[in-house]
Amino acid sequence: MNPHLQRQLISLAGLAIGVGLYFLSSKLPGIWQHVAVGGLFVALGVAAWVYAAGERWIQVLAAVLILWGVLRAFLIH
Repeated sequence: MNPHLQRQLISLAGLAIGVGLYFLSSKLPGIWQHVAVGGLFVALGVAAWVYAAGERWIQVLAAVLILWGVLRAFLIH
């Protein structure tokens, strides 16, 4: 399989999974909705950090995602 096509398919699947999880988390009651969405951002940040493999700008993006996830989960309602 063409590596570029494979990467596009994985990206499309990841986007669909992310949107689906975000939609499902909106169904949770009260504070759990914010915690779940924050957790999704933290998970995305961790995945980006692992994917970065030394690329500084991706690591900065990952840190911003992790910080936003923690803020969204516990402080921003």
